[in-house]
Amino acid sequence: MGSEKLFKLISLILVALVAGAAGGYFAALSMPKKEEVRVERYEVVNITGSLDEVVNRAYQRVSPSVVHITSTVLKRGFFFEVIPQRGTGSGILVSSDGYVLTNNHVIENADQIEVTLSNGERYEAELVGSDPANDIAVIRLLNPPDNLPVAPLGDSSKLRIGEFVIAIGNPFGLDRTATLGIISSLNRSIRSGKGYVMHGLIQTDASINPGNSGGPLVNLQGEVIGINTAILTTSGGSIGIGFAIPINRAREIMQRMIEEDREIERRPWLGISGVTVTEELARVLNLPVKEGAMVVEVVPGSPADRAGLRAGEVQIIYRGYILTIGGDIIVEIDGEKVDSMERLVDIISRKKVGQEIEITFVRGGELMKTRAKLGGRK
Repeated sequence: MGSEKLFKLISLILVALVAGAAGGYFAALSMPKKEEVRVERYEVVNITGSLDEVVNRAYQRVSPSVVHITSTVLKRGFFFEVIPQRGTGSGILVSSDGYVLTNNHVIENADQIEVTLSNGERYEAELVGSDPANDIAVIRLLNPPDNLPVAPLGDSSKLRIGEFVIAIGNPFGLDRTATLGIISSLNRSIRSGKGYVMHGLIQTDASINPGNSGGPLVNLQGEVIGINTAILTTSGGSIGIGFAIPINRAREIMQRMIEEDREIERRPWLGISGVTVTEELARVLNLPVKEGAMVVEVVPGSPADRAGLRAGEVQIIYRGYILTIGGDIIVEIDGEKVDSMERLVDIISRKKVGQEIEITFVRGGELMKTRAKLGGRK
């Protein structure tokens, strides 16, 4: 038998095995589903073809919804200076309005959470809810863009040992890496780093490494069937034994958190921090104005960021405090004078979420204007 015929025969055998293992999924997809928080509907995906073609289609279906999460914990050093400690992980977009499903340990104790989308855009996020015992957390993008790609969620009750699965995530910071393996066992129990015993986990030999946490475990139809959460290792890296939380359990916890969050009224938000410009500060720094609100920080992906406002970059010590200077100085919002940060906060608080405002500011001695659409946060 020629090599080309042998390759085709092997491909047909693999496809037949995959189709048989996935048969339960087609039956599940044909059944009506209970209304959930996420109402998107997904078509049945054809899994015929060579294994590499099937894997590529599944990856392309899910990977746009996979995000890179950077969490920052702010600690004080010996001289009381702020020292940021950063960690990274993965997550999946589960709604078009910016909710992300991830692991609790990815964002635990974080003072700041930043999400990078598949197109490279960065957004600040806030914690919606967490369940340490199940290592599940939901975060929400602040001021998210329209038409976010949403992950199709499968049914983890139909899984079988031996099914092919794909782990997608950001191991060691390498965005949207895919590894292929099989489900090597079901209903595993492990003890988490927090001392909780987690039951009913999916075991897989698809390589999972630091940074994969919170990312999806995907079947060959391109459906998320688990959330990667832990590895068994003696070296810190993958030795072929990883664990994922079944998506049915994660979905139930996630829906409760999202429903509760959507009932909370949000306040208008611009996305900056700053300091009040006084006559003394203006004299010391030789500023072009004697009052206003100087921008110290602009939150990535915030309304202020999208409006083009700039933060300071130079740090000085002023009256015993570390002060970042050089940022834009806001002097008016919608024609109302801004003479302090307190005044700026007061003006913004009287606006509405989604309202567009006009900001007048000074940059390099020049008076400029921009417009920003206010976001909302708790």
